[in-house]
Amino acid sequence: MVRLRRQRWRLLIDRVARVCVGIGGISVIGAIVLIFFYLLYVVFPLLMPASLQAKHDYALPGDSTQASVFLAMEEQAEIGLRITQDGTLNFFKIIDGSVLFQQRPELERGVTVTSLAAADPDQRAYALGLSNGGVIIVKVDYDVTYPNDKRAIAPRISYPVGKGVIRLATDRLKAVKNLAVQTSDGQATVVAQLADGRVVLAHLAKQSSLLEDTPETIEQTQALLDVARDDVRHLLVGKEHRQLYVATQSGEVSYFDISNKKIPKLVQRLRLTEGNAELTSLHFLTGGISLLAGDSTGRIAQWFPVRDQRNNITVNKIREFQDFVHPVGELTPEYGRKGFIAADNAGNIGIFHATAHRTLLMQKIADSTVRTLAISPRSDGLLAETSDRRLHYFNVHNPHPEVSWSALWEKVWYESYQQPDYIWQSSAANNDFEPKFSLAPLAFGTLKAAVYAMMVAVPLSIMGALFTAYFMAPRMRQIVKPAIEIMEALPTVILGFLAGLWLAPLIEKYLAGFAAMLLLIPIGLLSVAYFWQMLPRGWKVRVPDGWLPLLLIPVVTLLITISLQLSRPLEVGFFGGDLRAWLTNDMGITFDQRNAWVVGIAMGFAVIPTIFSITEDAIFSVPRHLINGSLALGATQWQTLMRVVLLTASPGIFSGIMIGLGRAVGETMIVLMATGNTPVMDFSAFQGMRTLSANIAVEMPESEVGSTHYRVLFLAALLLFMFTFVFNTLAETIRQRLRKKYSSL
Repeated sequence: MVRLRRQRWRLLIDRVARVCVGIGGISVIGAIVLIFFYLLYVVFPLLMPASLQAKHDYALPGDSTQASVFLAMEEQAEIGLRITQDGTLNFFKIIDGSVLFQQRPELERGVTVTSLAAADPDQRAYALGLSNGGVIIVKVDYDVTYPNDKRAIAPRISYPVGKGVIRLATDRLKAVKNLAVQTSDGQATVVAQLADGRVVLAHLAKQSSLLEDTPETIEQTQALLDVARDDVRHLLVGKEHRQLYVATQSGEVSYFDISNKKIPKLVQRLRLTEGNAELTSLHFLTGGISLLAGDSTGRIAQWFPVRDQRNNITVNKIREFQDFVHPVGELTPEYGRKGFIAADNAGNIGIFHATAHRTLLMQKIADSTVRTLAISPRSDGLLAETSDRRLHYFNVHNPHPEVSWSALWEKVWYESYQQPDYIWQSSAANNDFEPKFSLAPLAFGTLKAAVYAMMVAVPLSIMGALFTAYFMAPRMRQIVKPAIEIMEALPTVILGFLAGLWLAPLIEKYLAGFAAMLLLIPIGLLSVAYFWQMLPRGWKVRVPDGWLPLLLIPVVTLLITISLQLSRPLEVGFFGGDLRAWLTNDMGITFDQRNAWVVGIAMGFAVIPTIFSITEDAIFSVPRHLINGSLALGATQWQTLMRVVLLTASPGIFSGIMIGLGRAVGETMIVLMATGNTPVMDFSAFQGMRTLSANIAVEMPESEVGSTHYRVLFLAALLLFMFTFVFNTLAETIRQRLRKKYSSL
């Protein structure tokens, strides 16, 4: 009766344990699935297209008989600015078009505004060209206050280089026909084409004395540009006051270096259009480096200066967009991104991103021509004036335009680079920075680190497992196997710390010696083995079978010591005294202290216990009767190992390698501390790398939640998750099949 009760109790315990293990397994799988779907949830917005939503539509604020020559919005997209042909600045509420404030320039009797130009959007400065050959520069600011905890925005007008008129022509009858302006820190650069065709460059700078209490003065320099006078349609001054582009209607452009304002230097003449196409729109992309040129065929091309191999600067066409059928009429760049919005003469709007080479939206917004466009500083609002004298406001949803297949995985030609390349650089101090989100160097670095780690771990762990499971004495195996397996409990942060602060400088100091180890240790071990075979039998039987590895410990230690001692003589004798300099100067190989060698050794040390343990179990689990049968048929131990044991244990060995590879791919702390964390695509053993996991660990704490950078990091995590999940699942499947297969023998 007691025995029956115990049996029932054991059956109950077995059932409870089975249910608990099943629940635990399902919970693990469920957690993994939840992680996968959460990563997808964060990444999915990167795939969403842009959208426009019409919000407001009203008649032109102010004098509707005057067409707009410029539109703008303040940061909150609550107040709009409309500058009309007569130079009037109309500030209005975007929600309903009601005018808040108007101001016209104070001009002499009979003088009118003949042209207008806007500086970089960050400056909010505008130049008004006059019929008397003068120019007035005004600046718009917005004062934000919070009376009664409610935001109030008030526009304010100032004059960055003085309120007076800037005289560009001595002949007062020569009106300003075309105009370009750039302002910053109390200085301004103005380029104007007068009615007689002359193109004048003027630079103004505020001058004040630090020692005397004297009023500020304006210092002005002028120069006359040597350009064709009959066909100039577009003038652009670079943000840094160093570049000037003078373009004609046919697309002919003269590119000047105006660093010396008194003596402008012509750098290049080029054409931005093809065939009979006319240049209809020309603007700077955000940052003032790239040109966006729209033509009468509907093509928009991006151009920017590139240094060639002779260090000469030439403006090259980088990419183009051919989404419009009708001529490009208006084009406006975004404030803080390399995106822009364009409109054709048929009322179609397109949203584009230059770096990603991506067309995010094409939508018809009106049956009439779009005359003027303005985008809000946060890129979430769009103002469009149409030829029927209506103003339209749209909400823009375009949070992640920087991401495309080409931007993530293909070579991209970035501004100021000599050629297309794979670059990861997610942030910089400059607001005009062009984010570079190429995952290719990170994926390459992940695979590179894993490959070098496996090159170290696989031979050592598999050979060690073979000897431990097949040749080693049982007592010694009971010591060695747990000792190696307990290595896996060593924190990887400790390994990374040691690799970065101790191993990397050691390898740099004894570089030739470490290279000599690759040759001396194999030769030394083979020599010792041969010498052992030549010894008398009486000597050899004194060492029991399976205990020979103890004799190799002092041998390996001695060979390592000799290799390190030979490092300096080898450098002096063969490499001119400095192996690093020889690699760099003679071989053209860059040497980084924290390189793939360091990663391979440190991460290989971390991966060895995983591969060793699984491989040793697989070899030790080979049924004994197979081994005895092979030996009974006359095969040697080595033949039995190669043709019976290895073939039988090969699925388990493969699963061990795959799990080790998954561990190497997902490793974070070692590669974070033992590499230079430089995202370069170079398979050299002397170069560092940056891996997906290390990049996530470094940049995730600094990324803005919900930003493109944040979501791209989650995309990298998703790729890493999928990669390790596939490899680990494949390895575990093979391992389980192996156990099931041999459990029935």
